[in-house]
Amino acid sequence: MVGKILEPEIRSMIDARNFGALRELFREWPPADVAEVILDLPENEQVIIFRILPHALAADVFEYLDFDAQQKLLHAMAHEQVVGILNEMSPDDRTALLEEMPSAAARQLIRLLSPEERRVATALLGYPEDSVGRLMTPDFIAVKEDWTVQQVLDYVREHGRDSETLNVVYVVDDRGKLIDDLRIREFLLRPLDAKVSDFRDHTFVALNVTESQQDALNMFRKYDRTALPVVDSSGVLVGIVTIDDMLDVAEQEATEDIQKFGGMEALDEPYMRISLWKMIRKRAGWLVILFLGEMLTATAMANFQDEIARAVVLALFLPLIISSGGNSGSQASTLIVRAMALGEVTLRDWWRVAAREIQAGLSLGVILGAIGILRVALWSIVGEKYFHRSLYGPHWPLVALTVGFALVGVVLWGSFSGSMLPFVLRRVGADPATSSAPFVATLVDVTGLVIYFSIALVIMRGVML
Repeated sequence: MVGKILEPEIRSMIDARNFGALRELFREWPPADVAEVILDLPENEQVIIFRILPHALAADVFEYLDFDAQQKLLHAMAHEQVVGILNEMSPDDRTALLEEMPSAAARQLIRLLSPEERRVATALLGYPEDSVGRLMTPDFIAVKEDWTVQQVLDYVREHGRDSETLNVVYVVDDRGKLIDDLRIREFLLRPLDAKVSDFRDHTFVALNVTESQQDALNMFRKYDRTALPVVDSSGVLVGIVTIDDMLDVAEQEATEDIQKFGGMEALDEPYMRISLWKMIRKRAGWLVILFLGEMLTATAMANFQDEIARAVVLALFLPLIISSGGNSGSQASTLIVRAMALGEVTLRDWWRVAAREIQAGLSLGVILGAIGILRVALWSIVGEKYFHRSLYGPHWPLVALTVGFALVGVVLWGSFSGSMLPFVLRRVGADPATSSAPFVATLVDVTGLVIYFSIALVIMRGVML
């Protein structure tokens, strides 16, 4: 917002080559706002802005740019400036940049780092993809339990500038093993001569370096933390993960789930950056599976073609019946998949979910069935009164009952199957998100036809069938 307001002023400074004023202007801005302004400028002017920014600020601003903008700037900037920005970047954001790049380009950039930063970058990239190790930063404050508050505060003043966060101070033993974490307020409110061992609470939560990023996200949700320590298999503190990284993970996970709900594979890349062929490949697989599934609908209808020929009126309500079952199944599937993602529902809860969805499906089916019966009755009565013929024939009460009971059965089945599919997929080790709305709808389309015509055979036998 600030950038939009001052954009004419910024452009006039660039045209006038008043770089000193630009430097002073941006020095007071948050890095995120500077990044927003830079993205609105032509590429050649983006480079000009980066050249005038102090190294530390330039690195902070660079972290807020998307991957495409980062790549363009790296190609356009001078060698010395690239080196400065890469060395100043926080290790976790630098790792995110390097793992997105082709391996040859990443290796070239790693060679530009200082020996210490190169060691850190190589270590982080050595952890498994999508693990906590790829997200963590080794910049944190660790103290010993026999230190006094005065010693801790002196240490923070001396080394805190390089720490990712000062909200939490970590207590380690002589071997670097994590034994506690304490908020900085604990030190600010204690006497200066008090020892850490006098007030540490002996309770802490830590992530393992090889844990998945999804597990880390669940830990942040559960314990409501802004940062969590990361330990290796021996319990040695090797880094921390902060909430800003978890927000990126949450966004990525939500994007993948939403794409899977749409009936396709997750793209794993931004829409405008993924190649056309790769996007087609990601979408084609599920479309083919759904198409083959829908072919079963034609097979099911073929088995009831005699009934349809004798009671053509039944075909009029096919879209109504099928869509109602698919919609209820999609609702149930979406609710359960999201509840699983948030940890609200586990595999052992399947029977409780089944009981709830049977009740919900029955209630929803009765509501829709009543509306369906009312609709058939109203149209038939109005037709007989004003047009002297019923839209659905002389046996419209049987049609109304068939539609009503079919809606109850199809909606009940849709709710039940839609809620159980995520449990089945989770049980066999698949991603529950793949029980997406189109997949559930296809399943319910086929079974809904069978339910509909089976009910019609029972109600209309001997009269219309």
